[in-house]
Formats: sequence, C-alpha cells, structure tokens
Amino acid sequence: MKQHLNTLYITTEHTHLSLDGETVSVHLKDKGCTRIPLLNLQAIQTFGWDISATPQLMAHCAERGVSLSFCSPSGRLLCNVTGFTSGNVLLRRRQYRLADDASGSICIAREMIAAKILNARTVLQRAARDRKVENPELEEAIRTLSRSVQSARRQTSSAELLGTEGFAAERYFSVFSHMIVPSEFQFQGRTKRPPRDPVNSLLSFAYSLLAADCKSALESVGLDSAVGFYHKDRPGRPGLALDLMEEFRAPLADRLVLSLLNRRQVKISDFQVEASGAVNLSDSARKLVLTTWQERKKEQIMHPFLQEKITIGYLPHVQARLLALHVRGALDAYPPMVWK
Repeated sequence: MKQHLNTLYITTEHTHLSLDGETVSVHLKDKGCTRIPLLNLQAIQTFGWDISATPQLMAHCAERGVSLSFCSPSGRLLCNVTGFTSGNVLLRRRQYRLADDASGSICIAREMIAAKILNARTVLQRAARDRKVENPELEEAIRTLSRSVQSARRQTSSAELLGTEGFAAERYFSVFSHMIVPSEFQFQGRTKRPPRDPVNSLLSFAYSLLAADCKSALESVGLDSAVGFYHKDRPGRPGLALDLMEEFRAPLADRLVLSLLNRRQVKISDFQVEASGAVNLSDSARKLVLTTWQERKKEQIMHPFLQEKITIGYLPHVQARLLALHVRGALDAYPPMVWK
C-alpha cells in the first residue's frame, strides 16, 4: 500500500519558493531560507496574496507528481500547477460517458450521499454518547438522518437526491451547536461565501483543505477532477473532487473543527472581521488548523472495504482508486467510505 506523504503549507506573505536540487527552498523575506526534500512531499499548498514560485520548481513538481496549489488566505483555490495528465485516457473517456449517463451517475452519487449522511449521523451519535445528559434534539436529528439515508438510496434523479441531501444537511447543522462545548463561540447555522462567524470560517477553511486533497487524489489516478457524477459541470469547479469529499466532510473536517473549539485551542481573537462581513482566520490560527490537520492525517484506521490499516491522509487516494476501478468496470459498484 502506498504510504501517506506530507503536504507543505506556506502561510507567510512575501515568501518565494524555488528549486534547489531535489529540495524546495523556502525564502522568507528578511528571515533566511529553509530547504525541504521533495521526496517526502505529495503536495505544496500556499495561502496568501504575495507568495511566488519559480518556473523550475513548478516544472519539477509537475514531473514528480507533487501538487502545487495557490490559494487565497481564506483557502479559496486560485490556481494549481499541473503537468501532463496522468493515467489512461481511456479511463477518462469512460468517466465522461458515465457522467453523461443519468442512470450511471445516480448510482455513484447515491452511494456517496448515503455515506455522507451516515458519517454525519456517526458524528452526532458520538456527540450524544459523550454528553452526560440526554439531548432530545440530538437524538431526533440522529433518527432523521437514519431515515434520510434510506431516502437517499431510493432516489432515481439528481434533483431528488439533492433535495434529500439538502434536508439532511439542514437538520445536521441545526444541531451542530449542541456538539460545541459552551463558550464564546456561537453557531446559528451554516453560512459560506463568505462565512459570517468564526465557526463557519473554520468549517470553510477545513473544507478547502479537504477539497484540495480529494482533487489531488483523483488526478493521481487519472480521473478528471472537474467532471462529477453528482456536482454537475461548471467552469472552474472541481465537480468530482466535491463529489468525493462528501463522505469525508463530517468525520474529517467537522470533527477537526469541533476538536479545535472544544479543546479551547482557538479563541475569538484568532478571527478577523472584514468590511464585507466575512470572518477570516488570523495567520496564527491558520497555522494551528494546518498543523492539527496534518497530525490527524497521520492517524491510522481500518478501511472497511479493503480490510487493511491505512493512514487517514491516504483515504482520499484509496477512494479515488476504488472509484477508478468502478469506472473501468472492475467493480460492480463504488464502495464509499463509511465511518464506524
């Protein structure tokens, strides 16, 4: 089994990246230079408006399969550097035909959304177990999500599935605040583009990290990350990456945010309110999230389908490979990642 490699995150403005042999040199303004071996990296991801890289480094990353992405400070993808598309062109042709086939697409989408709801339910169940007193609202939400799983598996069109997913997501986030230990943080509901409070800012940033990992995983197996089976084509949107990340949202991104909040690792002072009303993380808070994210990815878990222990960070790659096998016809159905 392929081993999980690290991701290099750059969050400091006025940073310049260059190639030095088989290492990436990180030049910080007035702070000298740090060198990091490319051999240990699967991706380089930057967050800022004044971070640059040399063409030589971009070309070397493309040749070595190291994803190089440039993001805004809030985590929105601006662009990424890619070389020749890996994988078999016949796989991508089958992907395109399957994406255009409504019956084929819905079969994959149903499994992904059912897994998303199941995993969200697992997060709620864990929170209910951890509480010392019963919480009727949490218990009712858990029962609602159980029914939504069955509903998702019965849907025969994307529109119907979208309705089921939307209802389940609304119910899940309606009790999200019950999983947060009482503190200075308040959560009234999911807001995005832009996030309007610190909790939503953390969620959006965590989702951007997850989306980047899923996009890289799909492209590494030769699938086109822009052509999804649930998220339909839209210029500039990685539809298939958004599809794949659905089953990881609650167990990876949401639990990361809950851990940071409930362990009091972040404070209100770690967030900045822009004139537009958007709430963004400070540079120190971003670094904390990235460090915690990387540590979480090093943990091991037993994969329910493969029955093999793998690192959490490698899960998107495993699921991308399983999806590619289904697209090729080697698997009768796509087996999503269902958290236990």
